[in-house]
Amino acid sequence: MLSEHTMGTAVFDDLAAEWDTLAGQGVTDTPFQTRAYQQAWWRHLQPPNAALHTITARTEDGRLAAIGCFYIVDGVLHFNGCVEETDYLDLIVRPEEAEAGWAAVFQHLLHPDFPEWHTARFCNIPAASPTRTILPPLAEANGFSSQEELAEVCPVITLPDNFDAYLDQLDSKQRREVQRKLRRAAGANAQLILVGPDDDLAQAVDDFLALLQMSTFEKRDWLNDGRRAVFHEIAQSSLADGTLQLLFMEVNQQKAAALFNFDYKNRIWVYNSGLDPEAFGALSLGVVLTAKAIEHAVENGRAEFDFLRGNETYKYRFGAQDTEIYRISLEKL
Repeated sequence: MLSEHTMGTAVFDDLAAEWDTLAGQGVTDTPFQTRAYQQAWWRHLQPPNAALHTITARTEDGRLAAIGCFYIVDGVLHFNGCVEETDYLDLIVRPEEAEAGWAAVFQHLLHPDFPEWHTARFCNIPAASPTRTILPPLAEANGFSSQEELAEVCPVITLPDNFDAYLDQLDSKQRREVQRKLRRAAGANAQLILVGPDDDLAQAVDDFLALLQMSTFEKRDWLNDGRRAVFHEIAQSSLADGTLQLLFMEVNQQKAAALFNFDYKNRIWVYNSGLDPEAFGALSLGVVLTAKAIEHAVENGRAEFDFLRGNETYKYRFGAQDTEIYRISLEKL
């Protein structure tokens, strides 16, 4: 394979016609590998004094085979997007070309003209990724030590073909709790709102962000201007390509709970949530909204409901099972 290094953001325009085709066939095919997400994260959350370095690899006939998007801070190499906002990361490469793609990209990372780095911290690599078996021996053959560690878990629900069957998967206590809360919310005329193309998307995202800030002190402090901008930008791009799922629970025209999801490749990806804890607290609208989102996913034939990173207890009450993501660290010997 032939590799090339591009510095800066021109790569997003240069690869506009090819990026998402490759990402959609990649070993790790998630909303976070799309061109729109990668560009939004860099535009609004790039680390201070860091530059974007993209290495592409092509076959001899010119077909794009791999994209590695990186930045370097104090001699440490990271995937673009690492670490807090991006739940799954990896080299963008087809499974059958993963070994050759990584070899081409890694050799270019060591090219004398590439900026110097001594350590790599590749975060949030899914358990099933071939990167976990390809990268360590490749790095060690080129004078690096390699260490892999469990980074976090991503609890996922495997969905049956109807909501009653899903409820039957829960333990009896949780099943009764969900059913009771759904009935109570229905009795209070709580409404599920799904934001669509005819809605004011900017206002809907602002409403979501307001609820996110109310949820916890941690979320309030986490939500800086850059992250606000990322939500707005990826909401626009996701709505345009049909993968945005922005949901609210509303009572008496007051929005009290929200989910910002992606509906991508037969899976719902729960990116973040918001809740006004002071509004209609007796209705447990956060629980109700999650149950409604699962019901909506089942009714629309989705296969999985991915809560993304974090082992919060509520995810397991909804029947999620852990999947794992890893961090691979390389050190120059």
